[in-house]
Amino acid sequence: MSYSIVLLANTLQTFVQIYVLLMLVRILLSWFPNINWYDPPFSILSQLTDPYLNLFRSVIPPLGGMDFSPIIAIFVLQIGAQFAIGLLGLLASGVQTAL
Repeated sequence: MSYSIVLLANTLQTFVQIYVLLMLVRILLSWFPNINWYDPPFSILSQLTDPYLNLFRSVIPPLGGMDFSPIIAIFVLQIGAQFAIGLLGLLASGVQTAL
C-alpha cells in the first residue's frame, strides 16, 4: 500500500515539473509576436497550458503591459503540489505505523 502512495507522489511531482516546463516554454514563446499559435506544435502547447493560465488571467489583469498571472499560476501550482505530496507523505507514514 505504501509503495503505491510513494508512486503517486512521485508521479504528481513529475507531472507538475513537466507542466511548469511547458508553461515556461509557452511564456517565453509569447515574447515572439510572429509565432502563429494555430500551427501544430504551438497550438498543442497553447491547448495544454492556456486553460490553466486563463484562470489567473481573468483574476489578475496585466499591469503596465506585463502579464504577471503566469508567475502566480506557477506559484499556486507548485504550492498545491507540495501540499498534496505532503498529505500523501502523511498518509504513507500513517499506513506504515498501522502495519
